[in-house]
Amino acid sequence: MPLTSISAQNTASINILSQGNKTSIRGLSVVSDKIIWVSGSNGMVGKSTDGGINIQWMQVPGFEKRDFRDIEAYSDKVAIIMAIAEPAMILKTKDGGNNWYTVFTDSTKGMFLDAMHAYGKTIQVVGDPINGKAFFALSNNEGEGWHAHLKDGIPLQEGEAFFASSGSNLQIVSSENQFKSGTWMVTGGKASRIINVRDQRDSYALPLLQGKESTGANSIDISPSGKFAFIVGGDFARDTIREGNAVKVVFGKSISFTKPITPPHGYRSSVVYLNENTLISCGTSGVDISRDGGMNWDNISKLGFHVVQKAKKGNAVFLAGGGGRIARLLFE
Repeated sequence: MPLTSISAQNTASINILSQGNKTSIRGLSVVSDKIIWVSGSNGMVGKSTDGGINIQWMQVPGFEKRDFRDIEAYSDKVAIIMAIAEPAMILKTKDGGNNWYTVFTDSTKGMFLDAMHAYGKTIQVVGDPINGKAFFALSNNEGEGWHAHLKDGIPLQEGEAFFASSGSNLQIVSSENQFKSGTWMVTGGKASRIINVRDQRDSYALPLLQGKESTGANSIDISPSGKFAFIVGGDFARDTIREGNAVKVVFGKSISFTKPITPPHGYRSSVVYLNENTLISCGTSGVDISRDGGMNWDNISKLGFHVVQKAKKGNAVFLAGGGGRIARLLFE
């Protein structure tokens, strides 16, 4: 069913495609309705070329004890994975995962990469603060070469950092077809903000639960029109608490925030727009859908997931989480 035709009468459900293995999946990249990649703990990567009916699992040699917290894929052959923590490493494959090679490594003490986002050939990576400043690395050639920005990172407040929960706490926004350009990132911990990486003067405190290491923003997505964004988070240590777990962002001459009337049903680590009005959000305590731009949310599953993504080219929506769980969102 085309996402533009989703209405309140369409029933949303979760179809489990895979579960039961020992990898916790936090990286998910949906290239098309058929091609999906996932990455997770124990050096595991998964790939499907038939919409998740069959999933090929592979353990990257030499990385059996590493956690691939995020993945960006361009096709069934080309993908980039991000390993935590010290040393931080980024690997790439051009042959569908048969062989991987290192394209970035950094052994700086405290180095912990949290997320990456690709827009065309550009890939932006964000990491926890080094000497009080957010770490950034940028590639303009599909991950082949990287420029690190240790010295000019954005200063963060005491106890403010990023969550590597779903690889979705930053979004590159095109100036050509979006209302507000730049790379937007959201922070969490003892302080929670939305910050424009390119213009740091665009920095705003978020009206979300914060003040503890387990609180704050986890994920941001920009609406198709570029006029809005939606941010989710909460407290992962109390994952059924609905207080301060979501906010809608309105871009204009300045930024304004609108809290949901009926928020998601607990801590949420990932959110994605399916169209201008329909959003899906997930966390360890379940999955929610909104059909009115994020103002009211209905719970559609109590199953826990870390990340949800829509196909870059297509309409399919997939989710992934602990225990190797991969699912597809269905509408009837």
